[in-house]
Amino acid sequence: MTTFLAGVDSEETAEHLLAYLRGRIDDDDTVYAVNSQRGGDDTSDDEVAAGKSALEPLEEELGADGHQLVRGNSPQEDMIQFARDHDVDELVIAIRKRSPTGKMLFGSTAQDLLLETDRPVVTVPRQR
Repeated sequence: MTTFLAGVDSEETAEHLLAYLRGRIDDDDTVYAVNSQRGGDDTSDDEVAAGKSALEPLEEELGADGHQLVRGNSPQEDMIQFARDHDVDELVIAIRKRSPTGKMLFGSTAQDLLLETDRPVVTVPRQR
């Protein structure tokens, strides 16, 4: 039994993560999906609604336990803490295609997550 945590920021991201997870999970695995918002003045009602919509594909298709976190943390802080709290085995995130120069570095959220966590992280490309 494996426990997965999928970090979701949009419905498009959810679709890419679904493509990976469909072929990876077994019936006895647990999937959590997290959408992280800063909260307060840094997050609009539209962003909160979009975050909830981003969780729905994973909840509906995989039965993921979806959580929208609005705690004032960065997405990587929320994912790392959630992974610790729920004894997650594998983190799954989507990354964007970058320019040749940008390929040297992941986005700041992905890079920070990779550097700060002690758990395996799978990166799924957003473009196919």
